[in-house]
Amino acid sequence: MTAGIDMGKGVGGERSHLDLEELLATRLLVQGNSGSGKSHLLRRLLEQSAGWVQQVIIDPEGDFVTLADRYGHVVIEGERSEAELLGIAARVRQHRVSCVLSLEGLDAEEQMRAAAIFLNGLFDADRDFWYPVLVVVDEAQLFAPAASGEVVDEVRRLSLGAMTNLMCRGRKRGLAGVIATQRLAKLAKNVAAEASNFLMGRTFLDIDMARAADLLGLDRRQAEMFRDLPRGSFVALGPALSRRPLKVEIGTVETSARSGSPKLLPLPEANVDAADLILTPDPAEFARPMQRYVQPAPRPATDILAELSKPRTEQTEPQETRPRRTEMTAGERQDHISEALADVLHGHDSAFRTDAELYQDFLVRCRIRRLSGATVALPEFRQRLAVIRSGADAEMQGSELWQKALTLSHAVTDDLKSVFLMLATSALSGNPCPSDALIARSYGTHSVRRARRLLGYFEEQGLVVIHQDRAGHRIAAFPDLGVETAPGNPDAADVEVRSAAE
Repeated sequence: MTAGIDMGKGVGGERSHLDLEELLATRLLVQGNSGSGKSHLLRRLLEQSAGWVQQVIIDPEGDFVTLADRYGHVVIEGERSEAELLGIAARVRQHRVSCVLSLEGLDAEEQMRAAAIFLNGLFDADRDFWYPVLVVVDEAQLFAPAASGEVVDEVRRLSLGAMTNLMCRGRKRGLAGVIATQRLAKLAKNVAAEASNFLMGRTFLDIDMARAADLLGLDRRQAEMFRDLPRGSFVALGPALSRRPLKVEIGTVETSARSGSPKLLPLPEANVDAADLILTPDPAEFARPMQRYVQPAPRPATDILAELSKPRTEQTEPQETRPRRTEMTAGERQDHISEALADVLHGHDSAFRTDAELYQDFLVRCRIRRLSGATVALPEFRQRLAVIRSGADAEMQGSELWQKALTLSHAVTDDLKSVFLMLATSALSGNPCPSDALIARSYGTHSVRRARRLLGYFEEQGLVVIHQDRAGHRIAAFPDLGVETAPGNPDAADVEVRSAAE
């Protein structure tokens, strides 16, 4: 069965249709400057397909929450914890409920983090719930920026990774990405390149017109046409739309955004008392305290020179009466740093917080302990976190094999070192191989599927060899270290494994 969605009028007044089944397999990119009609196009697509397929909308401005009144979309506020967003995303896929993730009111970094966590939750859903979902991301350049901006790099990588998973690997999990952006130049190329269908609207900048023309297979002279497109008109191309570039005028919609485009309104009739209305204060204004800035009188130059010429030995109070800060020895300083690290990791949710958040918490605790100057840089902080999370004791950390394991850990990225060192610690101490739940916790996620993918990645890099005993328990062998873990149950619960280790 083919579901044809009426998008509007094409050339000659004929109706232009979008093949929904083809769209689910090939994805869609919408581009156009502000005011070109992108939101109108997305609303038309969502309204026409609401009865055919489940929909998830990532809405940074809260424009699409009005779909809830007519089509029953559930509005999800983005100001939630990571665990809440992951749980909601899993239930959205399980129960096939259309929803709008409203990120209105959050700053850019919080929007990127919430959208990334929610998309990862959709992506990591159990295989039994891989039903087709139309995932619409408005203002996609905010979540997949081509260059780093004011947000921290870790949040940018998290958001960009989630968008890449949606557009590159989401099809096999039933996720069909529809992304809209104001400027192609600001959108990451690896995200935009995965779309096979395009709707290009009005564009004025040369760099954006050139990229739009390249995606549509047009030459540079034909790219000028994007400047002449009226509002609400787009050039369509792709297997779900048209085999050749086709101009489409988007049809009407039944719902509207809470915030519309500015409209001209007639001015009020001239008032003869307009000057009195403006210049006569409201009595309520006198009840409010008024802050006035008083320009300080400039100090005479002779006073400033006299103050600068005073000898430094002149003090307002005796030196011996001032409290002196005792100097710390190098050993005491390291003890305080270790205590601050332990306090940071003591929290129950520390495993699921980002390294950037933990690092900021660590710096605050260092200031509380009056550790002045540079303490630990972020790369060294991550290395120490990985060592602490591995569970290796002081005796093991002093061994030659442990130093070799640290060297091997440099072959993986910083976020994987804690998992690798935890496996190495289990092998060096002869403990059972950690379960999927414990590996996922060490990585900072609840997804056991991702834990198994990490083990597969280590095998691909030639760092470990995973095999099983006759009972089906998992063993991780380290060829470079000449050791392996004891057999461990991969399906054991996180709490059971930690209590057994303790």
